[in-house]
Amino acid sequence: MLKFTTLFTYNNYFIKIYFFKERYFIKRYYIADPHFGHEGVIRMNNRPFSSVDEMDRVLIDNWNSVVQPDYEVYIIGDFMFRSRQTPLYYLDQLRGRKHLVLGNHERWTDQVNLPDYFESVSQIKEITDMDHHLVLCHYPLAEWPRYFRGSMHIFGHIHNTRTSPAFQFYLTQPNMLNAGVDINHFIPVTLPQLIGNNRAFRQLEDEW
Repeated sequence: MLKFTTLFTYNNYFIKIYFFKERYFIKRYYIADPHFGHEGVIRMNNRPFSSVDEMDRVLIDNWNSVVQPDYEVYIIGDFMFRSRQTPLYYLDQLRGRKHLVLGNHERWTDQVNLPDYFESVSQIKEITDMDHHLVLCHYPLAEWPRYFRGSMHIFGHIHNTRTSPAFQFYLTQPNMLNAGVDINHFIPVTLPQLIGNNRAFRQLEDEW
């Protein structure tokens, strides 16, 4: 871990203080496919909600229970779909400095001045978190930048499906991390939590 130091004495004691680079203090969260406002996703992905209003409320409450205003949140596609609410209804309630990685259900973006609500908007994004190089894209990729050097790929799109070819490929790639809410307990997660949840999801497949 990179750090800077300063040295001084106090009451004849030699004191060393460490100042860690700012990037290590930035807390980052990841979430994909919340599908705010989408009633159909409850049935399609067997979500444990009785109504779209309940789903929206749980997703918002869960989000704000872990995300503080200065935390960064990477939304990896399909933020909302077919909602009766406006995009601002959700965006104004959700904490954090938001980054949007575009998915296939983003028509709502036409209704928003995106720079007012997002730090960045992209189709694919490369970042570093906890010394790991990460490639964020809504769609699961067969290879991604620095694939052969241990880079991790965070994606969404396939939800919790177990029947698609993409899911079968995912099972063979330990550095692929599904950020979909359906396998991450409907809450934004940190990188260690994301790794742990994906490990558990893969183990469930082994038990089937």
